[in-house]
Amino acid sequence: MKLRTGLMGAAATLAMAPAAFAERGSDGQLNIIMWQAPTLMHPYLSGGTKEVIAGSLVLEPLAGYDTEGQIYARLVTEIPSLENGGIAEDLTSVTWKLRDDVKWSDGTPLTADDVVFTAEYCMDPEGGCAQLAKFEGITAVEAVDPQTVKVTFDSPRADPFSAFVGSQSPILQKAQFEACKGVNAPTCTDQNFGPIGTGPFRVTQFLTNDTISLEANPEYRDAAKPAFATVLVKGGGDAAGAARSVMETGEFDYAWNTQLAPDVIAGMEAAGRGKVSAAFGTLVERIHVNLTDPSSSLPEGERSTAAHPHPFLSDPAVRKALSMAIDRALLVEIGYGTSGQPTCNYVPAPEAWASDNTECLTQDIAGANALLDEAGWTMGGNGVREKDGVQLNMVFQTSVNAVRQDFQALIKQWWSEIGVQTELKTVDASVFFGSDAGSPDTLQKFYADVEMYADNFDGNNPAPYLSKWTCDKAPSPANQWQGENISRFCDPEYDRMVDEIEGIVDADERAAMGRTMNDMLTKDSNAIIPLVYRGTASAHSNTLGGVQLNAWDSEIWNVADWTRVEQ
Repeated sequence: MKLRTGLMGAAATLAMAPAAFAERGSDGQLNIIMWQAPTLMHPYLSGGTKEVIAGSLVLEPLAGYDTEGQIYARLVTEIPSLENGGIAEDLTSVTWKLRDDVKWSDGTPLTADDVVFTAEYCMDPEGGCAQLAKFEGITAVEAVDPQTVKVTFDSPRADPFSAFVGSQSPILQKAQFEACKGVNAPTCTDQNFGPIGTGPFRVTQFLTNDTISLEANPEYRDAAKPAFATVLVKGGGDAAGAARSVMETGEFDYAWNTQLAPDVIAGMEAAGRGKVSAAFGTLVERIHVNLTDPSSSLPEGERSTAAHPHPFLSDPAVRKALSMAIDRALLVEIGYGTSGQPTCNYVPAPEAWASDNTECLTQDIAGANALLDEAGWTMGGNGVREKDGVQLNMVFQTSVNAVRQDFQALIKQWWSEIGVQTELKTVDASVFFGSDAGSPDTLQKFYADVEMYADNFDGNNPAPYLSKWTCDKAPSPANQWQGENISRFCDPEYDRMVDEIEGIVDADERAAMGRTMNDMLTKDSNAIIPLVYRGTASAHSNTLGGVQLNAWDSEIWNVADWTRVEQ
């Protein structure tokens, strides 16, 4: 792994030339539209990308990843290494040295106590942290002195950069969140909507499912930044409307996640006001199979929990048949064009970690039918297979989005050809990707048989991403439905690998185990059915300078460097 201690790569350095910044706030207001409205302002209570993006305007990790997936220092003086003594010789600890010029937006200094508290917040056994996998294997986080933090692991780590690295794992202010740990975390509305941060902006108003208003952080460590005095983040609508508001009407400067068909994007770009930028990182559109029973006939609190296995998706033959019936190449053609690739992998990158599994790339309706026949699922007169009185009737849910609805319609047709009857359900994206433990429609609660969405991981170490699928991380009432194991996959052998992988020092051996774990989740069990390796795509105005879409971290990672330019 290459390490970088500067702020960003050469291209980014060029984009942030000092002449572009006259003074803080000189470029007026920045208007961002996120058609999936953020439900709060930090990622520890929601695994949704929209919360990570919104939170990154305010909160920062100790280090981040640039557009090439290389680590760089943010709140620390340098990236720890063996050479500078930051990584212990036995690889069991990493020590971070905080910068001495970083203040919270309320004027108080960032200290090691804030970092220690953030670990306590996420690792609290009575809470439900959406980023708990980032802290896998950590036995202690200690404040050596006010500017020094030591993180100790239960075994040697070839790559110790998980917790506090990347926008999925930012630092929270202890003074603000101290009363919000464990079961109290979701109840701290003021803190969750308006966290005090060290980033370029601070929240002035949060209107649920509507708008977020922010202003330049007066305590930000670079006196010339940010160039924008205020930021308006507008939530709601759909991807097409958001893209149109940037590229056709010019109402907004930046539209996140323009997940649209290629011909639609081309038509909007023709107006000449803006364009869509895309970057490939680790984003995969996939289907999750619910291995537990979501039936509404079960008591509340027992639906979609390990107490009740799924009546037919527990059968590996059914899950494999569902995957075999899908034409991934056609999905890419209609949904993404050159910004997508068919895939059988949950982890598509870095290259060394990508499995060579290509079996699913060829649609096989006949093979899927033969597999179900062999497994004893007989075709009924109504075209729906059944076995022991159980019919293959499913609810297939996803968020409201034109591309996803096209995918649902095609997949429903293919599944009907193998005797599976499918009811399609769509949920408003703000709800589906939301953090409300009381909602029946979140992706975590998973009150459906299968569901489709995409997410990715920070940086170029997939191990924490793979660590999400241990038995104890399944969402349930016990963790306020904030667990990361969406499919409720549970395999003791997989759990053993999670315990071992971060302790493997040899890079090739680690990658090999990662590929095995990927295959266990996908081709071996089909608990996850990958569809499309997607590029991260968002639209920005031609009058917005400094934008460098980042597929390895928050895509607006360098928002402090954005400026207003002449078209």
